[in-house]
Amino acid sequence: MLSTLNKYRHVFLVGLQSNIVYRWNFAVRSFFSLFQLAVVFILWGAAYRGATTIGGFSLHDTLTYFVLLLVLQFLIGAFQEDYQISEEIRNGLINQFLLKPVNYYAYRFSIFVSARLVSGALVFIPLLCALPFIHGDLTLTFEPWRIALALPALIMSALIQFTIAYCFGMLTFWFLDIQGFVILSFAIETLLGGQIFPLDLLPAKIFAAAQYLPFFYQMYFPAAIVTGRLGAESIGRGLGIQLFWVLTLLALAQLLWTRGLRRHTAVGG
Repeated sequence: MLSTLNKYRHVFLVGLQSNIVYRWNFAVRSFFSLFQLAVVFILWGAAYRGATTIGGFSLHDTLTYFVLLLVLQFLIGAFQEDYQISEEIRNGLINQFLLKPVNYYAYRFSIFVSARLVSGALVFIPLLCALPFIHGDLTLTFEPWRIALALPALIMSALIQFTIAYCFGMLTFWFLDIQGFVILSFAIETLLGGQIFPLDLLPAKIFAAAQYLPFFYQMYFPAAIVTGRLGAESIGRGLGIQLFWVLTLLALAQLLWTRGLRRHTAVGG
């Protein structure tokens, strides 16, 4: 067990070193995200004009939600993991993992964690620059019990994000180009993950149905826990559903890997 953990610790450290080399790529991307944040402030400022609350939340509550969402995108969002996995399959680089005692999912997840550690740290640089201008528009009083419940939700959200990207990468065993699948997935995740608007603004029945989909737990769920958009009962039920999706997606990832290797062996045969 210890040797296994040590093996992936080395993978994580190598991935960390590699991502630090490209730290300016993450830094530039995070600074460009300030333009996205500016658009959010302008649009929602216009939406709240003449109204003190929308959906029971003030403008400050909503802006705080979107600022936190921006941090989560860099902290747990999957950036290009699906394409990277696809490239390794197409180029035959995964063959090395068939001859070594290395779990490919754990290998890729270790690299994912190292990359998110770098991008998650760098996103705070532009936010700190913007904070003197936007702090008056934010609600920064977070409840400790919500932070405690948000931690497991955050971990499971990262697993869901990565595993969905991993599964799309696995489709390369059957399809030479997965771009269409990835674009469709991105569109659905953006809409049903609460990245365009907080999902609690949806009609009650649609919002209730959305809570049974994995996209709900990618970004919206941890952000809604911290910012008070979900009550204790909804959080408890949500953590259970989120765990279900983690286990389901892990099983699907293993199935695609196993079936894909059979096809890969036949093609290379």
